[in-house]
Amino acid sequence: MSGPSQGRITIKEVAEAAGVGVATVSRVLSGGSASAETREKVLAAAARLDYRPSALGRNLRRRRTGGIGLLVPDITDSFYARLTDGVLSCARSYGEPVTVGVTGDDPEREAELIGTLIEQSMDRVIAVPSGDGEMWAPALRAGLNVVFADRRVRTDVPSVVPDDRAGVLTAVEYLAGLGHRKIAYIGRHAQSQRVAAFRAAIASLGLPADRDLVVHARSSRDSAYAAAAGLLQHRQDVTAVIAGGNVLGEAAVLAARELDVRIPRDVSLIMFDDVPWAELCSPPLTVIAQPAQDIGYRAAELVLRHGRRPPAVTLPTHLVVRASCGPKVSAPRR
Repeated sequence: MSGPSQGRITIKEVAEAAGVGVATVSRVLSGGSASAETREKVLAAAARLDYRPSALGRNLRRRRTGGIGLLVPDITDSFYARLTDGVLSCARSYGEPVTVGVTGDDPEREAELIGTLIEQSMDRVIAVPSGDGEMWAPALRAGLNVVFADRRVRTDVPSVVPDDRAGVLTAVEYLAGLGHRKIAYIGRHAQSQRVAAFRAAIASLGLPADRDLVVHARSSRDSAYAAAAGLLQHRQDVTAVIAGGNVLGEAAVLAARELDVRIPRDVSLIMFDDVPWAELCSPPLTVIAQPAQDIGYRAAELVLRHGRRPPAVTLPTHLVVRASCGPKVSAPRR
């Protein structure tokens, strides 16, 4: 391992010296949960390297750089591309530059980028959070103006989110109305609120709440495909699937095609997020449309606003019915 760089010590260097992850250092330095042994290693490394996050906070309050930092999981995902476009559109009207960072939905990478934003004395940050709320404590303590977009992990940080609860409930009710009872959900690990909304919707309608009916994928397309293929192969009794995003929906379509599972004859499919290819797909996909660009624009408005701000802005979603859903089949797939 190389020695610390010249100049200001970074949170990444503290993590390397302590032999832990960046997210762990962030939790310890912000007073979050950690074992006594881990806390001791982190604090010892920080002291040895003379890492001073409080000094960074004071520097931030004295010397502001302007601009907006934007953290998103995946810039190639059309939902986050449109969210980014909304942020850029609003920021442009205010004459504010935007710096984009990609987390890959990896909490460790997110913690590293948060540390960089603090060290660069960034004024304002809009983030689609990947980790838990504790990860953002150092940024808030340092005085950054933070707004969450798409996901909400702290109640003390303003957020702009789609109405996941209503969107998921609408999808489940629609499928239940077609006679489906074994409904599965494919989601990303970071989409805990959407998964919770699915479980609540299933319970409210008295449908089977088998834990295996919820499968998780990481942010990569390979992981999404593996999750979708595994579900379709191992749960022959599933007659309907809700995909928690367009990458997951794409993976479900590809996996079904490879496994000769016919949509909607064998399995009905609803996807979160309306994208151009959804209507061009064969069959065209039924979707829960969510206002990605508006989410980004409203988040930028909040982060640029002075004075009192609402704690949360929830934007409506709506069901777009196409041809990927049909009545429940009478017999399980073989």
